[in-house]
Amino acid sequence: MSSSSSSRSPAAAAARLDLDGNPIAPLTICMIGAGGFIGSHLCEKLMAETRHVVLAVDVYCDKIRHLVDPAPPHLSGRISFHRLNIKNDSRLEGLIKMADLTINLAAICTPADYNTRPLDTIYSNFIDALPVVKYCSENSKRLIHFSTCEVYGKTIGSFLPKDHPLRKEPEFYVLKEDESPCIFGPIMKQRWSYACAKQLIERLIFAEGAENGLEFTIVRPFNWIGPRMDFIPGVDGPSEGVPRVLACFSNNLLRREPLKLVDGGQSQRTFVYIKDAIEAVVLMIENPARANGHIFNVGNPDNEVTVRELAQMMTEVYANVSGEAPLDEPMIDVSSSQFYGEGYDDSDKRIPDMSIINKQLGWNPKTPLKDLLETTLTYQHKTYKEAVKRQMSQASATS
Repeated sequence: MSSSSSSRSPAAAAARLDLDGNPIAPLTICMIGAGGFIGSHLCEKLMAETRHVVLAVDVYCDKIRHLVDPAPPHLSGRISFHRLNIKNDSRLEGLIKMADLTINLAAICTPADYNTRPLDTIYSNFIDALPVVKYCSENSKRLIHFSTCEVYGKTIGSFLPKDHPLRKEPEFYVLKEDESPCIFGPIMKQRWSYACAKQLIERLIFAEGAENGLEFTIVRPFNWIGPRMDFIPGVDGPSEGVPRVLACFSNNLLRREPLKLVDGGQSQRTFVYIKDAIEAVVLMIENPARANGHIFNVGNPDNEVTVRELAQMMTEVYANVSGEAPLDEPMIDVSSSQFYGEGYDDSDKRIPDMSIINKQLGWNPKTPLKDLLETTLTYQHKTYKEAVKRQMSQASATS
């Protein structure tokens, strides 16, 4: 947290207005999954710029330790850490009752797990989320639930021949919250366990709103990236772990290994900077009249690349950040079955339509892809390079 943020006067923070010009009253927020990538950035933003109180719920607090262990004097009484697993802890309902708003960020959300741990994936994203929805509905508490862009599944255009001209028409691939169908692969493709579980909890939340008056907002993130995303295997995560694409490529770059492109890296994705995305979430928190009952895509359609293009950009940016020349062969192709195991499937494109969030909240992302990659890879290099060297030395010494 910057000194300018931490020294901002309470009176200035209390004078915040919502988008309709009304004063924003301080809220108590129960944030489930506060210790993760998104939660840590959201906690920092709320502590720096608002007077809201956060009940930070998670199993781990490493990424928010600077905020809670112990809380700095200027944050006394504004953030508290509650170590609990929402699967089986009776304290959860009490924390939700204490809060004005609950934000649920908890999830298994790593593609490698969808294929190898489909049961855990389904339980984490549907079964474990049920009590959160239930307690919010029964106690008339507002809920902001984090879903995923994966609920859209495959685009309509993906079912057309590869050279069909309609594949280039936006209505065949741009994803709209209130119009686009959710199209998944066959049941035996375990990769869709995550998307199906997330879609079902969305439908349950929507039904609670329709039948029981639950005030809700659903967030569909489109590849939020930045510092503290995921983990580096063998350093702050399991050695055999496979994080999401940016952390996976970062791990390869730190170890001077070729970046592995699954099925040629032809899938197209968009990427948005975490700090841009967090601004959207704060707008949802502070503008319930505009956010309640809505599903919001939160992404940056201007930052669209294939995974192969992303790998090329990251290789170039990391060479500048680290001062190390790229490998002679910086990328290799691997099949999805080699990388993820049998039963993997994927969507071809994930390009968000931004009309609803722009209309309701006036939000647009700002950061170009190259800039956010420079920021993120600078952080990865400074944070992990020496630790990766030590880990590799230890591994070679014991082999």
